[in-house]
Parts: sequence; structure tokens; C-alpha cells
Amino acid sequence: MGDLKEYLGEVVAAQGGLDAALAAAPWFVPLRVMREMERQTPDPLVATLAPWRAESLLRREEVDAAALTKRSSEEIIDTFLQERDLRIVAREDAPDVEVRLQPELDDEDEIVSEELARIYLAQGLRERAAAIYRKLSLLNPEKSVYFAELIRNMENNN
Repeated sequence: MGDLKEYLGEVVAAQGGLDAALAAAPWFVPLRVMREMERQTPDPLVATLAPWRAESLLRREEVDAAALTKRSSEEIIDTFLQERDLRIVAREDAPDVEVRLQPELDDEDEIVSEELARIYLAQGLRERAAAIYRKLSLLNPEKSVYFAELIRNMENNN
């Protein structure tokens, strides 16, 4: 941002003042924003030419990077959360739900293997083979794309 202000300062100095620079380039919105800030009056062409410039970098306060590096990450996060009020708070009436990382299979579930799925497929029992591939996909998430492809190929061959 400092570079932009320096550049605009050079442009204004080269043209002989802010009004002269705007007369030479009336379409240059950053100069109009500069004039708005200087005169404390809104420029109607800024809203017309570039409505997104309402939040111009020229209007923002400069941030001292050295001061930020002295703060701990926890302080920075707390400041961010306090400014934006983005805290996630659990509701009191929310039920405690256990997050499961692995699928649970009952002891009654049948044994699943790729070989058994191939046997079912060879016998023409496509639904049973697809069910086994789905269970294998749950048991082996790293191969889920592979099993999904096998199921899709079975369905396409129907």
C-alpha cells in the first residue's frame, strides 16, 4: 500500500497538484479516492466508475508488520475472533455425539473380500457383489475410488 501512495504522490507532483492530475486523467479512480480523503467529501464518479472501490486500500490504516510478528499466534487469533465475532459455541441442548473414524461392523456381518465379490459376479449375483464392494470401500477408504469404479463398471455392463 505504501508503494501505491508513493506512486500517486509522484503523479500528483508531476502534474502540479491533485486537481491537475485529475484533469489529465479523470478516469483514474485512485486519484479520485485520494481527493475524497483529502476533502472529506464523496465523489459521485467513484461509485459510478468503480463501486468496488468503496473499500479502497488507500482508506485502510497501515499495518505494522513488525508489531504483528511480536504477537503470539493465540493473540492474533483472539483479536481476529473478537473483531469479527466468529466464535463457534456448542448449544447447551446439543446432544453429545461420538465421532467415529472407523466403520463399525457387527459380528453378524458376512466376511467380505474382493475374491468373494468376484465369485458373486461370476455367478451373476451383481447386487451381492456390489454390496461387498461397498463394504470393502468402507473398510479401505484409500481404495474407495477403485471400488466405486468396479461398481460403476458392473452397472454399465447390465
